[in-house]
Formats: sequence, structure tokens, C-alpha cells
Amino acid sequence: MAALAHNIDMDKDTIERLRKRASQHFLDSIAVKQEAEKVLPDSVALGILAMVKCLRAGGKVMACGNGGSAADAQHFAAELIGRFEREREELAAIALTTDTSILTAVGNDYSYDEIFSKQVRGLGKKGDILLGISTSGNSKNVVKAIEAAKKMGIKIIAFTGNDGGKIATLLDQEDIHLCAPSTRTARIQETHLVLLHALCDGVDHVLYD
Repeated sequence: MAALAHNIDMDKDTIERLRKRASQHFLDSIAVKQEAEKVLPDSVALGILAMVKCLRAGGKVMACGNGGSAADAQHFAAELIGRFEREREELAAIALTTDTSILTAVGNDYSYDEIFSKQVRGLGKKGDILLGISTSGNSKNVVKAIEAAKKMGIKIIAFTGNDGGKIATLLDQEDIHLCAPSTRTARIQETHLVLLHALCDGVDHVLYD
């Protein structure tokens, strides 16, 4: 192993090739974010106002997604309950991705497709918001969560990529669709993180400035 590491360290061609690959990730990410800046800020503003209205009325934001999107859902809830960039009171948010007993019980007894929709029906109420995150727009459990939420009068903020997939067909004028302009999962996830931070910043600005 030491010899292999030594050979890699000495291979200038490999280092240069990897440097260029790393550089391209930055450039690609910047390009997608620049394109997103052209098309998404209006919808972000609407999402901020919807969240502020919900929170002021005593509602909550529920967030869900799979894999990296599950991490984003938890990240988002943590920044509302904790803080984003300023000290302020707690804001009501819950990630539907964190209770392993619920996730495994529902997945085992019913279907993995139902792990979020059952929580929406059990925890949600009219006036809440569901933040559904799916890079493909086709995650079945997020789709079912959105379908359940809409039947309950819960507003949807959807984070997707590609062309929005199945989720895009479920949304109406009352909902907010933030579709990252990319087909690459990594680029979509990076854009979703900026969108989450923009929502958190906007909510703090409206409520406390």
C-alpha cells in the first residue's frame, strides 16, 4: 500500500488529470447555479412568503426525500428549529426521514412507498407545508406524500431536477416548483442546497428584519 501511494504521489500526469476533473466540477456547478439564478428566484420568493404565512399561522414545514435529499430535508429542518445565520426563536419544522422505527415499520408492514405519506396523514394538517425533495422528480414515496398532502389542503414546495418528472404533473398554481436546471444528480443536489439556504435566509429576513 505504501509503495502504491508513493507511485501515485510521483505520478504527475495522474495528479494533473485529477486536478482538471476537480476543476471541472466547480465549473459545472457554477454553470448550473448561474442558469438557476435566471429562472428560479421568483419561485423562491413565493416559497419564502408561503412558509412565512404558514409559520405565522402556527403551521409547520414537513420535509422529505431519499438519500442525499433525505440529508437535505434534515439539514433544512435543523436550520429552522435551530438557526440559519442569526439567533432567533425556533421555527416549526420536521424531517420525515429520521424516525427509524416509523420508517422500518411502515416499510416492512406496508411499503417503502408509504413511509412519508403515512407521516403526512398522521402529523400534517391543513395550512402546513410539505417540502418534497426528489432529484429525478419520480421518487415514489415523495410522490405519494405529495398526493396525501394535497388531499389535506397542505401546500407543496417541490425540489426536483431534470424536467420535474411525475412530481411536476401533480402540482397546481397553489404549489411552488423549484426545478434545478440539470440532469446530473450531483449538480441538482448542489443547487437544491442553495435553494434551501435561500428559503431559510428569506424567512428570517421577512420575520425578523
